[in-house]
Amino acid sequence: MNQLNNSLDTIAVVTGATRLQGIGAAICSALAQAGIDIFFTTWPGYDRTMPWGVHENEAFQIQQQVKSYGVRCKFIEIDLSEADSFSQVLNTVEQELGAPSILVNNAAYSTRDGYEQLTPSILDAHYFVNMRTASLLSVEFARRFDKGTGGRIINLTSGQSLGAMEQELAYAMTKGAIEVLTKTLAAEVADKGITVNAVNPGPTDTGWMTDSIKAELLSRFPRGRIGTPVDVARLIAFLASNEAEWITGQVMHSEGGYKRGG
Repeated sequence: MNQLNNSLDTIAVVTGATRLQGIGAAICSALAQAGIDIFFTTWPGYDRTMPWGVHENEAFQIQQQVKSYGVRCKFIEIDLSEADSFSQVLNTVEQELGAPSILVNNAAYSTRDGYEQLTPSILDAHYFVNMRTASLLSVEFARRFDKGTGGRIINLTSGQSLGAMEQELAYAMTKGAIEVLTKTLAAEVADKGITVNAVNPGPTDTGWMTDSIKAELLSRFPRGRIGTPVDVARLIAFLASNEAEWITGQVMHSEGGYKRGG
């Protein structure tokens, strides 16, 4: 594992870690293995409405898994669509653990829609989580960061700039905006010692894929397997490390050579 920011009290905030199979949980574990204290957000109410669901106490299981690496770990159950959720998250982590140096905007809201089904409420639901709170968390994190070096903001995208995402219009629009946020904010906060990057992990098996979806996707991966949460977590751990201090304003498409179209 790459050495992360040298301070023994380095703290990372990871949003959207609700399920053990999810990308958020894998990110928490990868950072914890490098000695980083973890504060994560969880919102099981969303996952309960999705086909994959969520088991009781998964957040506590994630917490115990993270603590097994010898670091501190706290979490908050919070609806990131609420207007003041960004300040609640940062205030709570400061009270519980201290001032964070790493922010990973992993939380996402996604439903099937398309132009025929899109309504103001559907668009707002996606915007509140995918764009508004991610943006406000990022800028407030940057405002509060005063360490002069070692700051990291890492956003998650889904390759919206690489091709169409039919029947996911609201998701594609709101997550696609994160690429613009990443590039512009990186320029604005560089003098504070903060890097800002985004990662697109491509189709990742977090428990939502049916057998038919897996069969369809498998032929598009030249490595002969579908991406896993650990794949993206490794890259995020690198971007949070000291070795990545010269990388900023980048959108990294870490998709294992995933082939679109055709």
